[in-house]
Amino acid sequence: MRNLLLRPGAEELNYEIRGIVKKARQIEALGYPITWENIGDPIQKNNKVPKWMKAIVSELVTQDKSYGYADSKGVLETRRFLAELNNRKGGAQITEEDVLFFNGLGDAIAKLYQFLIPTARIIGPSPAYSTHSSAEAAHANTAPITYNLDPDNQWLPDMEDLYNKVKYNPLVVGILIINPDNPTGMVYPKDVLEGFVKIAKEFNLLLIADEIYQNITYNGVKAVALSEVIGDLPAISLKGISKEFPWPGSRCGWMEFYNRNASKEFSKLVQTLENAKMIEVCSTILPQLSIPKIMSHPDYFEYRKGENEKIGRRSRILKEILGDVPGIKFNPTKGAFYNTIVFDPDYLKPDQNLPLPDFKVKSLMEGWLEQDPDMPLDKRFVYYLLASAQICVVPISSFCSDLRGFRVTLLEEDEDVFRKTFEKLAESIRTYLKSSEKVLA
Repeated sequence: MRNLLLRPGAEELNYEIRGIVKKARQIEALGYPITWENIGDPIQKNNKVPKWMKAIVSELVTQDKSYGYADSKGVLETRRFLAELNNRKGGAQITEEDVLFFNGLGDAIAKLYQFLIPTARIIGPSPAYSTHSSAEAAHANTAPITYNLDPDNQWLPDMEDLYNKVKYNPLVVGILIINPDNPTGMVYPKDVLEGFVKIAKEFNLLLIADEIYQNITYNGVKAVALSEVIGDLPAISLKGISKEFPWPGSRCGWMEFYNRNASKEFSKLVQTLENAKMIEVCSTILPQLSIPKIMSHPDYFEYRKGENEKIGRRSRILKEILGDVPGIKFNPTKGAFYNTIVFDPDYLKPDQNLPLPDFKVKSLMEGWLEQDPDMPLDKRFVYYLLASAQICVVPISSFCSDLRGFRVTLLEEDEDVFRKTFEKLAESIRTYLKSSEKVLA
């Protein structure tokens, strides 16, 4: 081309969660069925949407209003309903004017970073959810700024690390919280959330909370919402129905703005986001119309409770299978439906492998390694796991982290399949780590 096309930072847009699928399809083309553990899609893992929920959506499809435009900010009745849900928690109070719909949280996240000046940095957790870290890096034309989640402390944030990075980097204007967390499955205790608020107050920062898994907690744990602890500070909560109903194909998410007049700059940001949605006209109307009807249905609370209990049971099975495997750090999950397993760095070596008796598969694996001779060691394991055991997971090095490990899901509804998958994974870990000539005695 006569001129450059891409702005600096554009190459930071990376989504290994789906990128690994390209490799898996090559294995699949050779006749091997793949066990998909790379993406949080409940429908893909045999979750059954209840008949009463389908009936609500079916009835809406018959109504002419479902085919028109919504208000630019979203369906008024739905925004009122969501504002009331928030206000029942007793924290920061909002109205329907503080709720703004998008075509999924991916759309919301992209819009949020799009209008920040490039020098305004949002510091987020590491391991990071790729949609956030990639969007932040692309807007800033450089690598993302992160604070550490600690696998040796139940994946809780290293608050000293966060404080120092905020204190000594005046470009940081906001803190991102993902609660419950993706990819670790950690749920922030109230005192930790209050610690975020304290830092935000000291340095006059915006708080952003991705709370799409807010109602997916289990094993005796409940998530505290940001609105319950934010006080009078400016903040944004990101929410959606993709995981909770679940309806990932709806692409329906929204922002809730807390204390929008607490800061002139924050008020301008909110107004800009609303103006951008007006230019776009509106977000998809059908899923918005369904939200009050589904979430106020008499069976909804018990349905969500039952789904959470099933995820919690699978998290306990995972602990039973992986909890004592040598060479890894395992933390039981409390929310969302992921678990991040980290390798002990003393165990992971560059000459480890898994048996590949099929010559065609072995050739593929050799080609992958040749394409990226400097690939992180956890990605190397992930590729071998895919080639040898046909289990598709995501390396943690792809989550903007210096740790080496991988993320799995807790979504498989068939308990026998779930157990067999992770027993196979556990055995693959043992075999892989023992394959090195340099393995610890």
